[in-house]
Amino acid sequence: MIMQAKSMATPIRSVSNTEETQPRVSGGLYMVARQPILDQRGRIHAYKLRFRGATEQAEITPQMCPSMAETAAHFGLHKPSELKKLTGKMPAFVCCPTEALKNDLAQTLPATLTVLEIPGSLEMPPELIAVCQELKAVGFRFALDDFKWQAQFEPLLELADFVKVDIDLTSKDERRELFERVRGKPIGMLAKNIDTQAGYVRACEEGFALFEGYYFCEPVPVRNRRPPVSQILRIDILRALQQTPLEVHKVGPLVKRDGPLAYQLLRLANSPIWAVRKEIDSIEQALMIVGDDAFRRIATTAIASEFNGNQSPELLCMAMVRGRFCEVAGAKRNLDPFIQYLLGLLSLLPAMQGQPMKNIAPALPLGDEIREALLGTKNPERVLLGWLEKLECGDWAGCDASAETDGLNQHELAKTYVEAVAWTEVALHSGA
Repeated sequence: MIMQAKSMATPIRSVSNTEETQPRVSGGLYMVARQPILDQRGRIHAYKLRFRGATEQAEITPQMCPSMAETAAHFGLHKPSELKKLTGKMPAFVCCPTEALKNDLAQTLPATLTVLEIPGSLEMPPELIAVCQELKAVGFRFALDDFKWQAQFEPLLELADFVKVDIDLTSKDERRELFERVRGKPIGMLAKNIDTQAGYVRACEEGFALFEGYYFCEPVPVRNRRPPVSQILRIDILRALQQTPLEVHKVGPLVKRDGPLAYQLLRLANSPIWAVRKEIDSIEQALMIVGDDAFRRIATTAIASEFNGNQSPELLCMAMVRGRFCEVAGAKRNLDPFIQYLLGLLSLLPAMQGQPMKNIAPALPLGDEIREALLGTKNPERVLLGWLEKLECGDWAGCDASAETDGLNQHELAKTYVEAVAWTEVALHSGA
């Protein structure tokens, strides 16, 4: 009986994340993607990390656990500082099959930053319950994945910090009973695979507090919406940014009309980074000091923030990850880095604006190829964004197919993605 597990006097094992205890990394293909977990107000609560190990298989199975651990080690995620770069210092939800518990592979990741997802509808023998208790004692938290309450699973609820439920695979009565069972317990209820606004609304009405999925990327129609004057101005700035080099006499007057952007530019020009002895109070001087690349970065971030409006901040974060990824990867394919950055950054405009891309794209000051790429046409400009969209969903088979068709180096792209996430976290929280 698994109910006996709590009475077992099992000593707590030492949990160490030193380099000596980490799995050895082979030369296979390692990939990781993150998916946001949001609260009811659209704020980030945690990230689900999806790992692909050194295998050709597209789905995680118990036999893949060593490769899953190797993937974490490959990206250095056993180090808290590296894991924080990927999750913005938020907790990481990680799939942990029972095989990983048996082989101590859960210890690959930092305890206090990791939520281990274990199957919530499987009977676990006493020894595995004891292992989970030991892991909780050193800081790990647990989420019961796809949990459906049955009497024999009650001990699992005593371990749980979160319960994950797929509302498409459970009945309303099952969910109602589950809410009754966890009432009064310190357990967060999480609805998973929420990819539509309808699903989100339904989960909210039933009392779920956390949501995993891409529902926030689905456009919510806004009728008769006219773009505010500030957005029209920033479209003009966006047009000017595409000149190489920047024409200060054209950009300067536009920036002066945009108070927040002018403030950011002057603050950057007067920061210790540039070691300017005399205070800079001229927009033209500030543009000359910070240079084209730095100004393009703060301007495009400001433009994306304006477009995002009152939508979830995670939309802006995701758009910037896409932009940075396309910029860096595009340079290696002899594509214009800034145009690729714009493509990634603007790809989520429908969700930001509540309008279909076909209504938005014609007003954007972009070339025909990029405009077509935004509209979903598969062309050379859209290759990298298309691959990234598959990665975001953990569609490893789709990534493989794109790589084969378009001649992509997935080793480089996987590394570029992780670096793009880290860059975005710094950019959003440094104000630069």
